[in-house]
Amino acid sequence: MTARKIAVVSGGLSQPSSTRLLADRLAEATVRRLTEQGIETDVTVVELRDVARDVTNNLLAGFPSPALADVIETVTGADGLIAVSPIFTTSYSGLFKSFFDVIDPTALDGMPVLLGATGGTERHSLALEYAMRPMFTYLHGVVVPTSVYAASADWGSGADTVKALPDRIDRAAGEFAALVAASDRSSRVKDPFALEGDFASIGGFQAE
Repeated sequence: MTARKIAVVSGGLSQPSSTRLLADRLAEATVRRLTEQGIETDVTVVELRDVARDVTNNLLAGFPSPALADVIETVTGADGLIAVSPIFTTSYSGLFKSFFDVIDPTALDGMPVLLGATGGTERHSLALEYAMRPMFTYLHGVVVPTSVYAASADWGSGADTVKALPDRIDRAAGEFAALVAASDRSSRVKDPFALEGDFASIGGFQAE
């Protein structure tokens, strides 16, 4: 059976990062679910902080650096996407949004997407539903019903025992794994001559 490719995009700015920690937990749970189905998984993690300057330059110049182009190809060519952002001022980070701005709006069409976010308090948890989910719906991604928000308290010993973070991660991973198992995006033969002339995996930002 063809291995499934999962791209994990972490928008954390610090190192170490709770955003990266949540992204890793979501990926591990998904791999575990797919392994139970006899499906091999190839996971690639993208730390946006490593290509932050490249993203900014793409917005200004209209074309990506080789490093950013490789990252975009990894994300758009995966069978599924785990996207996790820190929440700043009630929404996703500017770097997170800018990265998806430079991707062609059709490149994630039909992509299974699992959303996650981190923040200081539980008050920001709804940002997943009113900010992140609409963005990926606009990009025609297939967003799983359960998204995962992790506040600072979720990582401590006093975490909520009724809706514990590991339980939420496992539920979301199960929904995501079901979609990834049925995905054939990474195995599709890409024929450049079959594409429309104006298609590109890079977004439409041009220098003005």
